[in-house]
Amino acid sequence: MFENLSERLERSFKILKGEGRITEINVAETMKDIRRALIDADVNYKVAKTFTDEVKQKALGQNVLTAVKPGQLLVKIVHDELAALMGGQAAEFRVDGRPAVVLMSGLQGSGKTTMSGKLALKMKTQQHKKPLLVACDVYRPAAIEQLKTLGAQIEVPVYSEPESQNPVEIAQNAIREARAKGYDLVIVDTAGRLAVDEEMMQEIAAIKDAIQPQETLFVVDSMTGQDAVNTAKEFNDRLDFDGVVLTKLDGDTRGGAALSIRTVVTKPIKFIGTGEKLEALDVFHPERMADRILGMGDVVSLVERAQQQFDEEEARKLTKKIAKNQFGFDDFLAQIQQIKKMGNIKDLASMIPGVGKAIKDVEIGDDAFKSVEAIIQSMTPYERQHPDVLNQSRKMCIAKGSGTDMQEVNRLIKQFDQMRKMMRMMQGNKMAALMGKMPKGMMGLR
Repeated sequence: MFENLSERLERSFKILKGEGRITEINVAETMKDIRRALIDADVNYKVAKTFTDEVKQKALGQNVLTAVKPGQLLVKIVHDELAALMGGQAAEFRVDGRPAVVLMSGLQGSGKTTMSGKLALKMKTQQHKKPLLVACDVYRPAAIEQLKTLGAQIEVPVYSEPESQNPVEIAQNAIREARAKGYDLVIVDTAGRLAVDEEMMQEIAAIKDAIQPQETLFVVDSMTGQDAVNTAKEFNDRLDFDGVVLTKLDGDTRGGAALSIRTVVTKPIKFIGTGEKLEALDVFHPERMADRILGMGDVVSLVERAQQQFDEEEARKLTKKIAKNQFGFDDFLAQIQQIKKMGNIKDLASMIPGVGKAIKDVEIGDDAFKSVEAIIQSMTPYERQHPDVLNQSRKMCIAKGSGTDMQEVNRLIKQFDQMRKMMRMMQGNKMAALMGKMPKGMMGLR
């Protein structure tokens, strides 16, 4: 995500490296390079020019402290301006109606149906909502079936009227159904349409007037760059939506849509799609995105994703196993499954400060754990629970059964042993720290 832009901006900041102070000449040169980098990233030209003018003005008005280098100060100014450009802070998503109604709109093929499923899952698991998905795409073949398949995967019901060709009536009937059955969130998936298709634009405007949604979201493919911004503006002029959802932001996108859309359309980005999995939907945080663009990582988002997969009861059981030295390969496999649920491995690694740059040329696919899983699954249940019994003959059987070689099996077992030792050390340090905090009167109980 934003790899090319991050690299270009880093090169731009190097122009000031070694400079003793910020001057009009060296800032002008840096700003010229930054503006070129933004335009190459498909940022709107006017937005890029206004942005660099603002940064230049603020940079020239700053006194450089002795402890701060000019390049570092400029990074700080660019970071703050990037965050402001994208909205400053996360936009509110209002779903407090009874039921709350969310209307999904966008171009054909922008990913509205999948995004409807992702949003339903997010609201169900994180906001404890009881959602109802509504199939109002009466034109695309199999659109209703696609939504039903998604609904079944996330265990969310789907309201549809396969015989009806009137999306306005379907949406109204769905809201009545939600009230009758106690659903507190209705997500209406509509047909994709072009802004130049007058009849279709009138239809979605009619749906909005009829159901009065709390949130109208415009779903747009970020891979289309500046075209995404232009389309969003045309839709907003007709529909006056509340926010934007950017899909495919995990792909080889240049980032122009994310950086331009707020300024051009004056509507916030509310969510971003970060992968193909149904869990891959994040709230858009401008400051965190600015961190990632400037190669600073995004540890907060990484922790939030980990917390979503965190099971308190399982964590307690795991802690007991580690303390008793009973942590086995089954537990290790369960941890791998949790990591995989968090999203694309390379995307996760890039959230750690400094790692994104180090792995930019490294291909890390979703099957990165494939050989590890194959090796563990080739072990017998007894071997998984008692790793210490793995002798040479057992390892040879495991290598043969997993389609790997002895070297890979030995490497995994060595890494597993190191991890197990580290976990026990961490448990010991934690206990020692707690003992150290005990009142003096309890010292004898140590």
